[in-house]
Amino acid sequence: MTDAPEPARTTRLPIDSDADLVWVRQRVRQAATALGFGLVQQTKLVTAASELARNTLVHGGGGHVDLTPLHQKPPGLRLAFVDTGPGIDDLERAMTDGCTSGGGLGLGLSGARRLVQEFSLDSRPGHGTTVTVVARVCGVPAPRQAPG
Repeated sequence: MTDAPEPARTTRLPIDSDADLVWVRQRVRQAATALGFGLVQQTKLVTAASELARNTLVHGGGGHVDLTPLHQKPPGLRLAFVDTGPGIDDLERAMTDGCTSGGGLGLGLSGARRLVQEFSLDSRPGHGTTVTVVARVCGVPAPRQAPG
């Protein structure tokens, strides 16, 4: 028997309505719980996923998210939000706090970036946008042993 990690199984979820946003949040929390994320980590990841899913729907006209559990050490979850919308003209500006193309606070992309360990944004005007994030389970340090 070997300790090889399980192969990653990606689940694709549509993002085409407000109901899909709720479903994405639920599935991300379920996956994070199954991988051993703590409550605070789950909340950060679900918050990032919620922002990115809403962007996919509102600004990208809908699309999907691919959820991929990462079983190596430390375990984690990769989320790739994909749309075929208009794309982002100015990536640097889009990642700036306060930048908004809607009526929000302009913290969606930059806020999501701060809530995960890895963040990548690929977008070209007229070709859609893909935002990929990875969050990993953070371990608790082992207790110190008293000198003997």
